[in-house]
Amino acid sequence: MTMTIGKLADAGGVGVETVRYYQRRGLLDEPARTGSYGGVRRYGEPDLRRLRFIRSAQGAGFTLEQIAELLDLDARNDRSRARELARERLEALDARIAELSRARDALRKLAHECGRGGEGPCPILAAFDG
Repeated sequence: MTMTIGKLADAGGVGVETVRYYQRRGLLDEPARTGSYGGVRRYGEPDLRRLRFIRSAQGAGFTLEQIAELLDLDARNDRSRARELARERLEALDARIAELSRARDALRKLAHECGRGGEGPCPILAAFDG
């Protein structure tokens, strides 16, 4: 199965410009044009798998630089460095989760205080005013 860049983008859930951006960054190959008069570039299943990998890795919070390294590590079968990158990402996610949990708890407390009524400004508004 081969597809145009538009079909590749649709199948990968991104726009054509995103595919081109990934190509400029060296994350996706740019196939040669086929046919006469310059033709069109044709993409295959490996290109789609790679595009989906990039999107999934971004969803896990990896930067494009880290994704490039993961792709290189996969080509070299360097599992230890890949595990190290995953551990680093997990630590960053855990720190962010802890930060968000603290923010949720503080907002929950403010909402409770605001709901009790009373005189003066709402504690939520006062907390963000200072």
